[in-house]
Amino acid sequence: MSAPKSPFAGRLGRADSSPVRDLLALIDQPEIISFAGGLPSAEFFDVDGLRGAYDHVLSSAGRRALQYSSTEGDPELRNVLARRLTGRGLATAGDDLLVTTGSQQAIFLVATALLDPGDVVLVEEPTYLAALQCFRLAGARVVPVRGDEDGLDPDALREAVERERPVLLYAVPTFANPTGRTLTDQRRRAIAGLAAAHGFWILEDDPYGELRYRGEVLPPLSSYPGAEEASIYLGSFSKIGAPGLRVGWLRAPAALLRVLAVAKQATDLHTSTLDQAAVARYLTTADLDGHIRTLRDVYGPRRDAMIEALARIAPPGSRWSDPDGGMFIWLRLPGDPDTGLLLRRALRHDVAFVPGAPFYPAEPDRATLRLSFTAYRPDEIAEGMRRLGAALTG
Repeated sequence: MSAPKSPFAGRLGRADSSPVRDLLALIDQPEIISFAGGLPSAEFFDVDGLRGAYDHVLSSAGRRALQYSSTEGDPELRNVLARRLTGRGLATAGDDLLVTTGSQQAIFLVATALLDPGDVVLVEEPTYLAALQCFRLAGARVVPVRGDEDGLDPDALREAVERERPVLLYAVPTFANPTGRTLTDQRRRAIAGLAAAHGFWILEDDPYGELRYRGEVLPPLSSYPGAEEASIYLGSFSKIGAPGLRVGWLRAPAALLRVLAVAKQATDLHTSTLDQAAVARYLTTADLDGHIRTLRDVYGPRRDAMIEALARIAPPGSRWSDPDGGMFIWLRLPGDPDTGLLLRRALRHDVAFVPGAPFYPAEPDRATLRLSFTAYRPDEIAEGMRRLGAALTG
């Protein structure tokens, strides 16, 4: 029997496999120190607290928690998430939220609901590579907008908006992936004003916003004047709780939220009833703010250890970010080396990183790479950076 002549949909040809997922599969070896994945430190997962939450749900409402549920999500979970968002400066009610199977699904749902083939999505360059996957899969044309140490440049954005007439701006305003940059208050105001004036959506992806190690806390971009009815806000339990639970959330205006719920019905009907109920129980009984303070106290010194090591091992002329929070440091090496080739050498030294090229929607800067500092102790970071230094010198 012969195979079908056209086994794959053409749109799949527009989306490459995630190099981070591929790299994590390749280097799942204990001898390798991997700065590649944006992984929270597993040693700080609250296993006991989550076990207690699951035990409570299964013992008190087990049959309900194992049944089908509403697409929009567990009402108790939505209400507790709404209170947390409101406390962070983004006024939210439970009915404003849709619970998703991780915030990655939320990006996919937004792309499905808002984008037709050929529509323009603007992104800061470089940007989160899995978001690029979603937009390409939807057939969108992804257009980069320049930024600097203070995040997306509003003047460059204005030029792109007037030229391209975008449907959507995708942004990670706080501790961006991959650069670690944070959009300033002034620029948040300017970008919100542009969205209101020109009628495009802002998709604000905020998985790292609570992981701040220094500096002034900024409210979400979605809370700024002009962005209230033009923004979609994404959050996640992955970085502050545990990524294996795959619980995220999406905040959007009511009319769009209804469309997004229909899109979600077509993908998985609803996020796990049991996981939602357990996370709701956990959030109402555990000291999540205390847990986040612990993560900040741990991750800050790990960032510092990586920055200090870069000053020792990076070649003269290198430049790197010094983020106020989040999980990533962005490094550019001098000249025009290809960090994809450098990775092969690094793996021979039992250390890994993510080459920068996949984070670019257009012509990449191949001399860049992303390093994640959260998963290792400072002494382990020092050893991993020593190995990286050996790879850099050949």
